[in-house]
Amino acid sequence: MTPLATSRAASHAGDDSKAATAPRADCVADSAGGLTFDVTDPGGAGAKDTVHLLLRRRDADSAEDYVRLPLSPSADGRLRAALPSSVELAEGRWNAYAQVAGGEPRRLMPGVNDLRSLVDRAPSGSRGHVAVRIPYATKQGNLSVRSWLRAPHAEAGELGLAGAALTVHGRLYGTALTEAAYAEAVRRAEPGLVRRAEVTAEGPEFTFGLDQGPLADSGPGPWDLWLLPAGESGPRVRVARLLDDVADKKTIFTYPVVRRETPHGAVEVGPYYTNDNDLAVRVRRAGAGTETSTEGSTES
Repeated sequence: MTPLATSRAASHAGDDSKAATAPRADCVADSAGGLTFDVTDPGGAGAKDTVHLLLRRRDADSAEDYVRLPLSPSADGRLRAALPSSVELAEGRWNAYAQVAGGEPRRLMPGVNDLRSLVDRAPSGSRGHVAVRIPYATKQGNLSVRSWLRAPHAEAGELGLAGAALTVHGRLYGTALTEAAYAEAVRRAEPGLVRRAEVTAEGPEFTFGLDQGPLADSGPGPWDLWLLPAGESGPRVRVARLLDDVADKKTIFTYPVVRRETPHGAVEVGPYYTNDNDLAVRVRRAGAGTETSTEGSTES
């Protein structure tokens, strides 16, 4: 075996050893937006040492970007921490750690996630906002929590597609729909370029139709979908799909595209969910295929 191969083998062995000894957390979600973490013993804790579960918001470092939850012995001999729905968690991705007596935090690995209560979740919206927390495994195999905090919130439901016509059904939380309500498609690269769609409403339920053809004629690039429940006099609410157990919908929820000849050449147009699970319409050059988008990219 060459020195390089030996080095790589040792590195992989070290990674496997860390994975085998790293503390793990099973997560249980409740329908109100709370999470319970059951953590294996992180080691190194004495009888009088305090142990915390630490959540740190990724790419941020202010005091509000850290949440410390006490870990207490549970009936099964493990440690348990609760993140109630009443504790606000700013929107973003939060990395999870175990920390013993103020020592160096250790990343948690994911165990079993019980997210059944999140399926078809329908919060009351009485607090004026919708809080969503979904634990998931990162590409590196660590535990993180995806958090959303929307006030108000327009939850996308069934999408209907017939040629270039897109129909969006959904439900509004945190405010009321009025007769002045309408929806907008806004070109992300040119926020002044807007296509308006009429909204029909029945209580908190809404429906709007959008012709994707004019969006395609403007050339490649994404369009973001918004709901204005009180027209120009009220808030603009991003249309998104958050109320289920899928942390990243972009590659899970896929929809047919329509090919269209435009002044910019042949393009394909169709709906998709962004990295933040917001609903958008993608226009891309025909034959370009599905792009692998990273956080913060133009088609995120």
